[in-house]
Amino acid sequence: MRQEGILKHFGAALLIAVVFYVVGFAWIQHQREGNGPWQITFRTDASGTPAITIAQPKLKIIESVSFPRGHAGPNISRTVEFGQDPPDLPFGEMIYHDPTFLPGTVTLRLFGHEVELIPRTLSIDHKEYPWNSKDLIVP
Repeated sequence: MRQEGILKHFGAALLIAVVFYVVGFAWIQHQREGNGPWQITFRTDASGTPAITIAQPKLKIIESVSFPRGHAGPNISRTVEFGQDPPDLPFGEMIYHDPTFLPGTVTLRLFGHEVELIPRTLSIDHKEYPWNSKDLIVP
């Protein structure tokens, strides 16, 4: 009889632990993915002059950066999402990608410039630019 009482207590404790784990995991996962990833549209004009448009809809961020001294293939237009898996880029190189809590941090090297996206600010060559400046940024 005494052993059955102990087993009931251990079973109840195990059930409570599993419920807390499942609920906690679901909440943390929602917090991690709730804002969604950065979306960058890589594009070039007919002469191959590159530019990017950075967007993060949940944070209401949209910004454009042009690289007039760079050159890539003509007429490129491709939108890339920086979620959990690192994407292939149409041009440039990814230096760092931390998708732990989206949108996370993304650092790219584009035509000799280091472009870093964090929710607080946009940084190009270690110079900070406020989000939604309404101006085309030319580093």
